[in-house]
Amino acid sequence: MTLDFPVIFLLPTNLGADELHELEEQIPTLTYDINEAEVILGNVHRKQRVLFELRKHKLVTEEISTTETDEPTSPSPKRRRLQTPGSVITEDSDTASDGDFHPLLTQSTQSTLKAAPTTVKVVKLAWFTESLKAGTVLPIEDFTLYRGRKQQSKPAKPQQASPAKAANIIKRVLADPKPSSHGSRPGSSHSTTSHGRRDHFITKAPALLHMTTSEHEVELPPIPAYLHTTYACQRPAPTHPPNEPFIEELMKIRTARTLLGDKIGVRAYSSAIAALISYSYPLQSAFEVARLPGCGLKIAQLYQEFREQGELQEAKEDESDPRLAVLKLFHEIWGVAETTAREFYNKGWRDLDDIIEYGWDTLTRVQQIGVKYYDEFQQKIPRAEVESISNIILEHANKIHPGFQMVIVGGYRRGKLASGDVDVVLSHPDKAATRGFVEQIVVALEQSNYITHTLILSTANTERGQEPVAWKGNEKKSGTGFDTLDKALVVWQDPHWTTGEKKNPNPHRRVDIIISPWKTAGCAVLGWTSGTTFQRDLRRYCKKERSLKFDSSGIRSRADGTWVDFESGPNGEPAPDMLTAERRVFEGLGLEWRPPEERCTG
Repeated sequence: MTLDFPVIFLLPTNLGADELHELEEQIPTLTYDINEAEVILGNVHRKQRVLFELRKHKLVTEEISTTETDEPTSPSPKRRRLQTPGSVITEDSDTASDGDFHPLLTQSTQSTLKAAPTTVKVVKLAWFTESLKAGTVLPIEDFTLYRGRKQQSKPAKPQQASPAKAANIIKRVLADPKPSSHGSRPGSSHSTTSHGRRDHFITKAPALLHMTTSEHEVELPPIPAYLHTTYACQRPAPTHPPNEPFIEELMKIRTARTLLGDKIGVRAYSSAIAALISYSYPLQSAFEVARLPGCGLKIAQLYQEFREQGELQEAKEDESDPRLAVLKLFHEIWGVAETTAREFYNKGWRDLDDIIEYGWDTLTRVQQIGVKYYDEFQQKIPRAEVESISNIILEHANKIHPGFQMVIVGGYRRGKLASGDVDVVLSHPDKAATRGFVEQIVVALEQSNYITHTLILSTANTERGQEPVAWKGNEKKSGTGFDTLDKALVVWQDPHWTTGEKKNPNPHRRVDIIISPWKTAGCAVLGWTSGTTFQRDLRRYCKKERSLKFDSSGIRSRADGTWVDFESGPNGEPAPDMLTAERRVFEGLGLEWRPPEERCTG
């Protein structure tokens, strides 16, 4: 039974990525616009921190004294079931469930909705978690850190719905039953998606979505069976989907969210993009978009805008934003993540010259190399060159120890015509051959003058006996385990040229050499081949549906931590090759085989 919670905004502060994602799935009335919230839920414990978070999220409030009563946060017990309308306008809600679409709202329905409270409470996370355990919404007073009355930061525009009204709409929509014809499979988990920008929050209610009579007369194609799942690892995702122009606009927005540190927004847009990539029909209407998992009303409204304008205003503004342009420049430096890019910007640096002049000594060695070869690293690597580099690596490997096999992974294996770097996975049927081999192959390639710089050399897998990462329990925070194989991240330059220059004219390339033991090579190839959202949802699928932990070093049971072997044959014989091992992992996990070209989740 779904508990009758008020509209909740979840603060990401002090929450790990997995914990944040699980909480989002559990909150039935989640909103991603803090202005719509009746309750702000957070892993915070002091009033000073609460006030800081409110300022950070640009929510202006006036504190309510302890003697003053405020409006109740419990929803009205009397609700009228919403019917799918014939002539429709919809509120742009950021609260789209991954598995289903929400009923759309008519103007007459909106007019009957009771205005939501204009106050907000900031409460401890324990109120929500303990309510779930108790099976009832507990009294909120003992968990409340702050009560405030929302203040208008800008005058409301006459034709826009107020945040208070939008909050009540969200509760009503989420409370009503979902259409059974589009329900997800029993046992599947539903993740709620976000598309709210947490860097500069929109204080006005969004524009309404209008649908014409002709749009209602269009017969929509059926939703493919594989799109009734929330897991991208269960769906085909081709390199060039039929709705690629719209998807590219969404990717621009996602890039901006990445640069601004909006992790929730990035994940939400990633889910929507992955679903749209898997949709095999050209889109005809916004309602069609709203049906898809991870999309909902927000993405439907964006499609409506794209259909009418041929572009998205937010994407256009992002591309012309000087701050984002600088952040993008910094983020493209090898070794600079989005957090570091923002740190550089906040120091007043605006280009590579500023970094060199004012911060060179503070950079890591990887970042210094990233700056030094910035222009060369921006050049894409053609497929023929990727193959040439990879074959040289394999040739050197087999000179050291014959019998090595190799798979070129990353974007190359997914069918990209050009790649940003070269990723290869090497393995050998003899376990002793892969132990410590990463150091041997790097030395050999350095001696042949192919490797000019070795930036990262990890022997983590060798040091733990080439066993899958140990499982440390369900309370273990995310962020470790996925990429723990032996590997070398190097700078590569072909030492041979015939053009007559005194200095080597060949461009420097980024190359990742990954070494996997044979018994888990299928997991390594699967993990390093697939698109980011495919990988994310594969780990989520393993956790939620199979009680397993997947990473590139192998699979373990979440019940007792034992290694789960899907790669050996029925009699325990090892896989004959790395690609067969990868197929066996799909089969063992109960997943339909998807060739690499169908794992382009964006």
